[in-house]
Amino acid sequence: MNKFWIILFHTYLSKLKTKSFLITTAITLLVLVGMTNLQNIIEFFNREDQVKEVAVIDRSEEIYSLFAENARAVNGDIQLKLSRDNEDTLHEMVSNGELEGYLILDTNGNGIPKGTYKSSSMANVSVPQALEQALQQTKIQTGTQRLGLQQEQLAELLSPVSLERVALLENAKTEEELNQARGLVYILLFVIYFSVIMYSSMIAMEVATEKSSRVMEILISSVSPVKQMFAKILGIGLLSLTQLAVILVTGYLSMRSNLAEGAAAAGGMFNFTSIPTATFLYAGLFFLLGYFLFATLAAFLGSLVARIEDVQQMIGPMTFIIVAAFIIAMFGLGNPEAPFITATSYIPFFAPMIMFLRVGMLSVPFWEIALSVGLLLLTISVLAVFGARVYKGGVLMYGKSSSLKDLRKALQISKKDG
Repeated sequence: MNKFWIILFHTYLSKLKTKSFLITTAITLLVLVGMTNLQNIIEFFNREDQVKEVAVIDRSEEIYSLFAENARAVNGDIQLKLSRDNEDTLHEMVSNGELEGYLILDTNGNGIPKGTYKSSSMANVSVPQALEQALQQTKIQTGTQRLGLQQEQLAELLSPVSLERVALLENAKTEEELNQARGLVYILLFVIYFSVIMYSSMIAMEVATEKSSRVMEILISSVSPVKQMFAKILGIGLLSLTQLAVILVTGYLSMRSNLAEGAAAAGGMFNFTSIPTATFLYAGLFFLLGYFLFATLAAFLGSLVARIEDVQQMIGPMTFIIVAAFIIAMFGLGNPEAPFITATSYIPFFAPMIMFLRVGMLSVPFWEIALSVGLLLLTISVLAVFGARVYKGGVLMYGKSSSLKDLRKALQISKKDG
């Protein structure tokens, strides 16, 4: 057993110190912090060029004042100025960078405001969108005056209707809880997806690297292949938990300090205050089960190849399964009660993502969760027993090998060696 722990911690520490692991973690943290501070970064680069000057030609000679007032309310960074210059002069000023653009205001035959905005290109959409909103508001106000309506009457007419939703099941989640659960599930699905792909591939690469360097011949003479396989799985599992802990803590702190307004604007989707503790526990449970399921699969697939170049080809089918589970889970975010989602949540290779999706967003009976977890544990056990036999024979196979047909050959070697 001492040799088992030696291999486990050697795998963990050796991978922890590699440049690729440190660089990957650092880049991930930088991207994460950058994304959660994106608004601040944009404002930093735009702070010297925030005021956009737009000239206005008012051919109606009556709506500029009202339009300018509405434009200031929509976007205070747009500076309007009433111009008496002709279009050729304004065109030249836009070309020289003196103006962001110019707007021609007019009315149609019914006195309804309309406008034409001209700028050097159509790439910047923020300014025309703000002008369009101001023009729309101007249209509503002038129309109100023509129809003789009061502002209170118009506000009541244009206010959104109220549709109250009531769940009939006693234990059904409220709309706020469902929005928060959707945000948490969305984030954790990505965590499970990328973690399973990355760390499973790491296990397969580790085994293939040792085989290609003939280190395996030394290892199997002192430690059984079964102990090697599970030591590597647990060692890289610890590595993944270390990396994820650093990333999740950093991401949570950055989101908490920078995305408060964004979370409110998203309807509370990224505000996790109302999510039950059990949901986080299930997230950890299904993450670990998904990791061990695919890590065991990757370990014995990696043992079948003798060259590092063949690893990706060998684990390709496993990667397709993970991608398929992720796509189904993304579909399930919008319709978690679909029969297809319910059915696939019991398939072990899909369950880590899809059953967690259901648990996070619905009130799933405990027996369904227990059944899915039981099937996962059974599949992991079968894979562990079968994988240990394949691994035992696979690590002794050398030469060109990149086909699943080599499973039979590995099993035959394992029986002879046993």
